[in-house]
Amino acid sequence: MENEKAKEGGGEEFVQTKPRKALKRKMDVDETPDAGDSSEVMEDVSTEQMDTLLKPAFPPLKKEKLADGTEIRKVPVPRHRYSPLKENWMKIFEPIVEHLKLQVRFNLKTRCVEIRTCKDTVDIQNLQKAADFVRAFILGFEVEDALALVRLDDLFIDSFEVTDVKMLKGDHLARAIGRVAGKGGRTKYTVENVTKTRIVLADSKIHILGSYQNIAIARRAICNLIMGSPPNKVYGTLRSVAARATERF
Repeated sequence: MENEKAKEGGGEEFVQTKPRKALKRKMDVDETPDAGDSSEVMEDVSTEQMDTLLKPAFPPLKKEKLADGTEIRKVPVPRHRYSPLKENWMKIFEPIVEHLKLQVRFNLKTRCVEIRTCKDTVDIQNLQKAADFVRAFILGFEVEDALALVRLDDLFIDSFEVTDVKMLKGDHLARAIGRVAGKGGRTKYTVENVTKTRIVLADSKIHILGSYQNIAIARRAICNLIMGSPPNKVYGTLRSVAARATERF
């Protein structure tokens, strides 16, 4: 009797497991056509719709505007550039107001040069050109050199520090800056003339004004000088690279 009960009990356990397995298999079978349906739906979606779905949605940038709708740019002025700005104010004022048809002023409270559009402004892009022009002068470029940013479209400013190239401190940093400048500024002038750029050395910061290709050539030469290459070797490689660049054009 006990064996029969055990068999019956075992049979009941075996019977109970069968429907569970069958249910799982039925669920798998039922799920497979859903996956096929989803793939069919995905095929129906066009590539253009997929591109729109995959593209990130960034909100538009907020333009700094005044109450009457005019746009404004502010260029901060450090203390050591107050007197040069005061001396060359008319040279900066005339091209911005007369040629670009913008309004400009120096705010004494915020210590910023503020440039804004007006009714006479023809092109809104002139506002950014004027801001780049003032910023180039604040960085240390001459007014005549900075004015090229207004006249030409393919000019840029690249700024970096000596410590970005090589971590130097104390006398080592001073010697690296001296190698870039040269005796009486000869090395700097040579790099400027060969690469057709303008370079400003402001303590450990270096600013380069020129076209994209010329900036890359000048930056490579300056980095070699910072790393410790002698000026004569840098001159040779600089002239060969500059000659190749002119041949391309």
